[in-house]
Amino acid sequence: MTTEDEMNRELEEASKSVERRILRRLGYFGHFLHVHAGGRGGKQFVLVRLLHCGGQLTQRELQESVGISSAALSEVLAKLEGEGLVVRTRSEQDKRQLDIALTEAGRELACEVARKKIDFEREAFEPLDQARRLELADDLDRLMEHWKLIEQKEREAGNE
Repeated sequence: MTTEDEMNRELEEASKSVERRILRRLGYFGHFLHVHAGGRGGKQFVLVRLLHCGGQLTQRELQESVGISSAALSEVLAKLEGEGLVVRTRSEQDKRQLDIALTEAGRELACEVARKKIDFEREAFEPLDQARRLELADDLDRLMEHWKLIEQKEREAGNE
């Protein structure tokens, strides 16, 4: 059994660790990306995704493409439609399905957002040369796979 003093010493040591420093930086980057790069699954992301896919998709295709829940996508689409940026119509091929298409205003805004996104991606990594960027991407890929394993273990432990 760990005493409170022992736990406080461990917490103090952990607060100075390189692992904690990395996690703080990842937290900062996550917040920065959400605030400055449009997050993932929001209106801007959906507009750019539609533009990238030719300006029109079924709602199901769009949902699979952006990777958010059906309910969340419906909410985003309702807002976009209300702003005149997309139109939703019943599919001619399958009446159960909705077709989502960019309006001219939606296309213009999507192009503007995409341009800003591309510019940000170029600027964000300027301090790193190409070799260091690739090394960082590889390191992040390894971490992501490891974190997925941690998540899977936690899910399995919760089911026992």
